[in-house]
Amino acid sequence: MAAIAATVLAACGSSETESEEKGETWREIQEEGEIVVATPGTLYPASYYPEDSDELTGYDVEVMREVGERLDLEIVFEEMDFDSMFASLTSGRVDVAPAGMREEIKDKYSYSEPYKYSYATMIVREEDVESYDSLEDLEGKVAGGAATTVYSDIAEKFGAELKTYGNVTNDVYLRDVDVGRTDVIINDYYLQRLALESLPQLDVTMHPDLKFHTNNQRAVIEEGAHTFRDKIDGALDEMRKDGTLTELSKEFFGGEDVSEKPEEDIREIEGIE
Repeated sequence: MAAIAATVLAACGSSETESEEKGETWREIQEEGEIVVATPGTLYPASYYPEDSDELTGYDVEVMREVGERLDLEIVFEEMDFDSMFASLTSGRVDVAPAGMREEIKDKYSYSEPYKYSYATMIVREEDVESYDSLEDLEGKVAGGAATTVYSDIAEKFGAELKTYGNVTNDVYLRDVDVGRTDVIINDYYLQRLALESLPQLDVTMHPDLKFHTNNQRAVIEEGAHTFRDKIDGALDEMRKDGTLTELSKEFFGGEDVSEKPEEDIREIEGIE
């Protein structure tokens, strides 16, 4: 019994220590004077390098820079592909990973309030639009995407074969659909619309009718780091109230305000969060 009691006490002590350590996250960040943020650097217009420029920018990038400014902290970006972001967050390599909330990992991290709202759509070859009346028509198609995104989960749920990519730019995905290496891309509506506008020479298009899976973008941080989360939320709330989020959104999303929930008839997908 003593051994069991000691084990229980040790486990409790470990949990309390872990909680205390997580409570120190904000203090440690203040001492460092910086927030390290994971970002792809290849995702227009969220995180990218403009042509002939070595200055990282984009909606996610500038939102986080403004959060840092309001918290009197420097923002340092670590570039990596999406599949590496959560591992880097867990290991402590980064402090923040901008991403949506996914059901299977939502209890492993803490999340800020959303600063971007959107939904998913499909990009297909122009000649194939009429072949897709619903998501069920993905059966047997080849979908391009990153391995661990919700968009890849949707493609696989409806029977598509997944072709995965690393940290590549939007045009790589689009060109593969254009030449027939893949059949479809499922991704964020706003990101896909702007990517298409930048490559008008490709014979691909966004499906005009299929809108599904509402989603949002948040600052994802270490689970239990509540003080840090509250500081980020406070900055985002100020930015929403004073119009900064709207201003940044319109700058990067062609005049659209992605900081507000869309008023669209959007299909939700059972089992996909």
